[in-house]
Amino acid sequence: MTNKLADIEANNRATTKHGVILILAAIMPPMAIITLIPILPLLMKEFSDVQGFAFLVPVALTVPALCVALFSPLAGWVSDKMGRKPVLISALLIYALIGLFPYFLTNLTQIIAARIVLGIAEAAIMTVATALIADYFQGKERQRWVSIQIACVSLSAIALIAIGGLLGEFFGSRGPFLLYLVAIPIALCAAFILFEPIKSHKKVSLDAPKLPWLRVFPLLLVTLFVGIVFYTMMVKLGEILALASAVSPAVIGGIGAAANIGMALGSMAFGKFKGASGPRLISIGLTLSAIGYLGAALSETLMATSIAIFIACFGFGMLLPTMLNWILSVLPKNVIGRGTGLWTGAFFLGQFTAPIIVTALQSQIGGLETVLMTYAGLSVLGVVIAFTRMKGAPGLVSH
Repeated sequence: MTNKLADIEANNRATTKHGVILILAAIMPPMAIITLIPILPLLMKEFSDVQGFAFLVPVALTVPALCVALFSPLAGWVSDKMGRKPVLISALLIYALIGLFPYFLTNLTQIIAARIVLGIAEAAIMTVATALIADYFQGKERQRWVSIQIACVSLSAIALIAIGGLLGEFFGSRGPFLLYLVAIPIALCAAFILFEPIKSHKKVSLDAPKLPWLRVFPLLLVTLFVGIVFYTMMVKLGEILALASAVSPAVIGGIGAAANIGMALGSMAFGKFKGASGPRLISIGLTLSAIGYLGAALSETLMATSIAIFIACFGFGMLLPTMLNWILSVLPKNVIGRGTGLWTGAFFLGQFTAPIIVTALQSQIGGLETVLMTYAGLSVLGVVIAFTRMKGAPGLVSH
């Protein structure tokens, strides 16, 4: 039996092609929102006669993020029980078919319903793709692929928003929904190329390690905070730039692209800090976040604001692989799906709540500049807490 398992493991060695498929799958969830941004004005005009359209149309765009936040832990639990590969393939096919539905729908309520189902599929895709990276790769290789995943998702936003705009130009307000069909060839690649990770125990015994909540929960809170401060910078980008100078949509788009490049560079820089501990990496990332937010609040020129935004996004790019690798490092193998599901849920909850929180704070504490300085102060507080945890903390980045 041992020799048989060894033979299976020898045949199931993850390589670059496996990593690429998982990266492509991980791009699908953010694609569901990013590609629709250019057609938002068209949808607003089309459904302007629907009561509450000013609220409902943006909800149709963003509700998948809420579903990812709510259903990722469940998706992780299901993949731990039923296997990663069948869950991922099924979710990709559902994503393609349900994602296409709004192309044919004319009722806003039905579109929102379809987007809710899409969000549940996204939760499974994002969670299982990340869990498989953790299953397939170990140590330095795992850290590299986690960084690549985050970098590729950031960089893909630049191309996807342009593609969404082109599809909207040629096919109208429903054009970008055609792009969801790209999940079908990804599902086929997953079916024929990916393999199910070998579990040492078919059944989880009573003595099997449980989810280490005391170690995981604080990391989830930090991830939630990172999600909020990162997406605040993204959703308020136009308003932040307008604090320094009047800006056109083209300028906002160009600086947004630069911000995503900063995010990608930050995620790739994560692996350069050989032997660095989690608290040290958090302190670096949050310091950059604080500098960026403070600079954006106080700068008086568009160039200075743009540089501040780039610095903040570079910091966010470092923080995401730090948090994900840290959580993966403390998870027993039998609960990796649940752990990655919780991390995904925390991050997407930050994405969904960021615009709600910043809007509420703007009305309560006196304008966007004050909110930006508040986030800078909270980031500094995070740096102080990280410093208190730095002594004796084990290295997170492999040599």
